[in-house]
Amino acid sequence: MEAENHTGLSQFLLLGLSEDPEIQPIFLGLFLSMYLIAVLGNLLIILAVGSDAHLHTPMYFFLCNLSFVDICFISTTIPKMLVNIQAQKKYLSYIACLAQVYIFNTFIGVDNFLLTIMAYDRYVAICHPLNYTVIMNPRLCVLLVLMSWIIMFWVSLIHVLLMKRLAFSTGTEIPHFFCELAQLLKVASSNTLVNNIFLYMATALLGILPLTGILFSYSQIVSSLMKMSSSPGKYKAFSTCGSHLCVVSLFYGTGFGVYLSSAVTHSHQGSMVASVMYTVVTPMLNPFIYSLRNKDVKGALGRLLSRVTSGPSWMDDLRTKRKLRSLKQMF
Repeated sequence: MEAENHTGLSQFLLLGLSEDPEIQPIFLGLFLSMYLIAVLGNLLIILAVGSDAHLHTPMYFFLCNLSFVDICFISTTIPKMLVNIQAQKKYLSYIACLAQVYIFNTFIGVDNFLLTIMAYDRYVAICHPLNYTVIMNPRLCVLLVLMSWIIMFWVSLIHVLLMKRLAFSTGTEIPHFFCELAQLLKVASSNTLVNNIFLYMATALLGILPLTGILFSYSQIVSSLMKMSSSPGKYKAFSTCGSHLCVVSLFYGTGFGVYLSSAVTHSHQGSMVASVMYTVVTPMLNPFIYSLRNKDVKGALGRLLSRVTSGPSWMDDLRTKRKLRSLKQMF
């Protein structure tokens, strides 16, 4: 095939999960259901935390941000894949592909940072409870989240700028259901040495270092729990970390699964299955993990749902109060 630069290349061909036309309707229904569950579940977490004053704490502030990022994260890839399955078209323009790479890497990086920040929050809460409100003040919480976004904006931008230097063959096929950076580098026609070096450096700095921070935080947490004499205190402290540990295990387990399956088996199908786990399954399960294992979140969800179901009566009470207020002003 003839190699072209980005100015001559119009679109990529996404091979998708399967080319069997009989399986396509199954994939359409399955991924649409998973996408809707993920979006609705994370949206409920945000609404529940926002509507309950008892949950306006650093831990739930970070949880809201994690749910928001998960919604954006899964919306980067799945809607386009569903449209492609429905329309029987698997082409994606060059610009759209680069945009997907940029947005996807930004969200997955912020997700990674948020999990690290949440681990640090639990470390401060358990190991330094008396100074928790002083250390985890609102300014620091906002600054940590903001810095996560800024770092990933720039890292993703460098990835895209390096991608624009590469040449691709006409009609390039990507053995995936979305434009993943590692897969794009494999199908490029020009030298990708610089891209791979930066990819490995970014993965090491933004992947291994945060994971090391999480492991250090939990090593200190376990050490503090072992020194506690009260069994109820140990259980309560560990229960606040259980949900986060499940999410961390799911996120890093599926993430490493993608690269291990790609490096060991060299199977595109295995890599795609692992990618489905961390792009779809993880954002879908996170709300269930936090709601089922957390009494405060379950209570907030229950109050939110009861408030929604009693919406008409609540509105009537509000109108009555407004009428009484207006009457008082008149007299």
